[in-house]
Amino acid sequence: MESSLVIRGWKLEVREIETRGWKVEVRLLDDRGWKLVLTSIFYLLVSFAKAQTLEDYQSQAAEQNPGLQAKYKAFEAALERIPQANSLQDPTFSFGYFISPVETRVGPQRARFSLTQMFPWFGTLKASGDVATLNAEAQYQVFLDARNKLYYQVAAAYYPLYELDKWIVLESENAEILESYKTIATTRFENDQGTLVDVLRVDIMLKDALTNLEILRKKKQPLVTSFNKLLNREEYADVVVTDSLMVTDLAINRDSLLANNPVLDELEIRLEASKKQEVLSEKQGLPKLGVGLDYVIVSERSDMSVPDNGQNALMPMVTVGIPIFRGKYKSARKEAQLMQDSYSLQKEDRINQLISGYEMADFDRVKQMELLQLYDEQIAETQQVLNLLLSAYGNSGTAFEEVLRTQQQLLKYKKMKATAMMDYHVAVAKLNYLTAKKY
Repeated sequence: MESSLVIRGWKLEVREIETRGWKVEVRLLDDRGWKLVLTSIFYLLVSFAKAQTLEDYQSQAAEQNPGLQAKYKAFEAALERIPQANSLQDPTFSFGYFISPVETRVGPQRARFSLTQMFPWFGTLKASGDVATLNAEAQYQVFLDARNKLYYQVAAAYYPLYELDKWIVLESENAEILESYKTIATTRFENDQGTLVDVLRVDIMLKDALTNLEILRKKKQPLVTSFNKLLNREEYADVVVTDSLMVTDLAINRDSLLANNPVLDELEIRLEASKKQEVLSEKQGLPKLGVGLDYVIVSERSDMSVPDNGQNALMPMVTVGIPIFRGKYKSARKEAQLMQDSYSLQKEDRINQLISGYEMADFDRVKQMELLQLYDEQIAETQQVLNLLLSAYGNSGTAFEEVLRTQQQLLKYKKMKATAMMDYHVAVAKLNYLTAKKY
């Protein structure tokens, strides 16, 4: 489609050209305006191309998914525990008033003010801060694993949409082909060159195709809703899915399976934190020291004159907290030791899960590659058979049932190819998650 417009002496030509279903080319018939127009087209195309790839959707999910945001907030909350762990206890201030004044040589005591600051044993605050810091690092690894898992979930919800779109296209094409077969069979029957059975048979298959097509179209919205909710978007928001996928070389080294894996790193950090917790428990079982100051208000004596009459008293103090009840400290150390054993076992179990999960996902990837190769061959050969059968039917009017059967076989192989392509990319996404591939 072409149109032109003249504005203040400038002539514009607008053409609609297909690129992913659309493209607008604006030609300005004056050299002075080419740069502006082409730049506008470029940014227009870029704006429409954004958020149309799986990677773009994964980035949106990482920014908007509430579950992932909750994991990051938990990490930020863990960071706030570090200054709490590194801080001293609040000082204690007390005030006392003598209802019955205590008489002293320099006068009666009226009130007492006390300020005391307790200090844990040397190194206790550092050990407490180390535990809090390691726990925050472990929580960050939890966030990284949740992000990687979300990327996988987005991919696992994206590729079924590709499969569904392919199935809809294939079923639509199948319905069109059956419509043409019905026309041919009807024409041959009216010309006494075919049978009514052929017409009825293709009509039955056409109704099946149209029903399947309607079911497939109704199936799309639930898949779109599931996908959009991963991105925390409106459930009816449009999802742009690629119309073609390729089998690519997968550069995944199994050695990277256990390297830089967030779950393994989390468990290793928590193991180190439990060791620091054991040290902290030992230090908490040592005496605590405190320093303080008492200030006593003394009234003057009125019955006699004495040196320092009514002078207030100032008294420095030293306090020692004696940890007599040792049971809780022993229990805390034992707890830390048991948690070390727990984290070690959890890490070993996770390694086993990673290895077995990797082998299964890689097997599925290879299997789908072989199936894709098989389906390509089957489609090509079935198409050749179908062409021969159509030629024979056109010449003799026989074997129409075989034509229909072969057409459905061809449709089945094409659908199976679309499903295999989906399963292949889901398997690749699973491998990317297991190996903590950086996006």
